[in-house]
Amino acid sequence: MKTILENDLDFFCDIQSPCFQVLSHEEMELIKTSKTQVVFRKGDNLTKQGAFIGYVLFLVKGLVKQYIEGPSGKSFNLRLLSPGHFVGLSSMYTQNIYQYSSVAINEAQAILIDSKTIIEISQHNPLFSYAISKRFHLQNETFYEIMRKTLFKQMHGRLADTLLYLSSDAFASEDIFPLLTRKDVAEFAGMSTESTVKTLKSFESDGIIELKEKQIIVKNKTKLLEISDLG
Repeated sequence: MKTILENDLDFFCDIQSPCFQVLSHEEMELIKTSKTQVVFRKGDNLTKQGAFIGYVLFLVKGLVKQYIEGPSGKSFNLRLLSPGHFVGLSSMYTQNIYQYSSVAINEAQAILIDSKTIIEISQHNPLFSYAISKRFHLQNETFYEIMRKTLFKQMHGRLADTLLYLSSDAFASEDIFPLLTRKDVAEFAGMSTESTVKTLKSFESDGIIELKEKQIIVKNKTKLLEISDLG
């Protein structure tokens, strides 16, 4: 992790997000005085589950994996965060500790904003509070959908969902799979690595995907959708 200073080429003067466009000049100045811009190397943690929340992160570059840590070193990947997403926002209003961990899967840049500043502005600016709340509720909807798929689908359906998600238009500008291990893919599907590798090979034999080292190429999206629907 490295702090980016104002005279560095990568320094961002403005935070490009609709949430911040509703702030007054004074509120924006408050944000600027309480923020720090940081670059995270691949593998660096942005948040750690159970750690105290001192700041909220706004991602401006790179991709971040958000996951829940369980017992015995087990993890479940929730989603990938791309530029424009907040990290740590939902936890700020509850137990004041991060409810999940997040790690950069390539070089990422983020703006760290003091959580007290976010809360203070939310209390006085209803438009900003609404924008933050809307993001929070959209995140909850995503988590409910993840729970539904994980709880009620068999392995083939879960892995099909994972491949559809990781190959979706949301990440079209990124070459996602080389950034992920098979263990990462397994933890998105809630499966063991061994079962994931076996099922991937089965999908390849059926002509649904093509495997090239770490790369996974979707050849038959329609069939993946059918497997997803069957669950």
